[in-house]
Amino acid sequence: MLEKKDISLEKVVLVGIINQQQDEETSKEYLDELEFLTYTAGGEVVKRYTQKLDMPNSKTFIGSGKMNEVMEFVKEHDVGTVIFDDELSPAQERNISKILNCKILDRTNLILDIFAQRAQTSYARTQVELAQCEYLLPRLKGMWTHLERQKGGIGMRGPGETEIETDRRIVRDKIALLKAKIKTIDKQMAVQRGNRGKLVRVALVGYTNVGKSTLMNVISKSDVFAENKLFATLDTTVRKVVIGNLPFLVSDTVGFIRKLPTQLVESFKSTLDEVREADLLLHVVDISHSNFEEHIDSVNQILDDIESKDKPTIMVFNKIDAYQPEPYDDDDLIEERSEIHYSIEEWKRTWMSRIGDNALFISALNKENMEDFRKRVYKEVREIHVTRFPYNEFLYPDVEDIE
Repeated sequence: MLEKKDISLEKVVLVGIINQQQDEETSKEYLDELEFLTYTAGGEVVKRYTQKLDMPNSKTFIGSGKMNEVMEFVKEHDVGTVIFDDELSPAQERNISKILNCKILDRTNLILDIFAQRAQTSYARTQVELAQCEYLLPRLKGMWTHLERQKGGIGMRGPGETEIETDRRIVRDKIALLKAKIKTIDKQMAVQRGNRGKLVRVALVGYTNVGKSTLMNVISKSDVFAENKLFATLDTTVRKVVIGNLPFLVSDTVGFIRKLPTQLVESFKSTLDEVREADLLLHVVDISHSNFEEHIDSVNQILDDIESKDKPTIMVFNKIDAYQPEPYDDDDLIEERSEIHYSIEEWKRTWMSRIGDNALFISALNKENMEDFRKRVYKEVREIHVTRFPYNEFLYPDVEDIE
């Protein structure tokens, strides 16, 4: 009989700031997301701290008074990890570590850790390792100063390099090796993509945890791993889908997130080739999330970075089953009715109306409105297919005729 193991979560404290770029509401939203990231990585948030600052403190990110407050809480409650919402400089990380005497992470480091957990294929692991090495390089500390041979004196003269220089050289060599390995795998993947012929390619894109993998499972009848956690999918999955008698390929890609580390965008650009080479994008949005409009902007920004923003796109507003507008009292003379009180029908009459039939409202989990989804995707894929193969038009009926 197998023994039951209790998986204890690490105690974590979160720290964020409020400034001109992010007001109190935005800061709370970022910390909520950071808490979800922490949970995904295996941590339990016991306390959150925020401070109003025009500019982060160059030495310790937050002010000395707030830092003492965090230090007392960490000591009193035996907290092992403190996570900061923004990327810390190497100097800030070292200074904070000395004061708090515990593990110090920033948002970038946390996301890299989750990616390391989630990477399944050799390709994904190589990309994550490259991002980690590039993040680590400026943060290396001289741990073995007793081996240093450059400080002079009796018995210390002669050629040699400090341990920190050795470490940096090893990491640089590792980065060069990983980049070469990624180039090799890129060539192999380019051959794989070439072997798919001229089938129409559809890519699912969107913020992390919006239901892309669940939607992929529904339309392709496959079993792609899906979970209510951030970055559940890291490896690109491609499946053949047939609607009516029209075959095409659907790829499920890594989710995006705000403040995505630069190292990851660079490392995963090759993974996003599936998006770059797609003929049609299905931009999946979690409409039940209070900040879904910001998520759309974040995804569009990254699509712009990888030169894919102008591709034909269908907006798929998912999780309509979970959407709950905030209750509004008509008799309340103080509170104004705003977007948080809109029903889905009211949302459809906002800027979404300009998208026209390129906006779909579904629930992939409960399979709501999936027939409309299938017909709309079929219509778009058929147009692309007929353009590519002009003499095949008679093979595929109009969308109204498919069952």
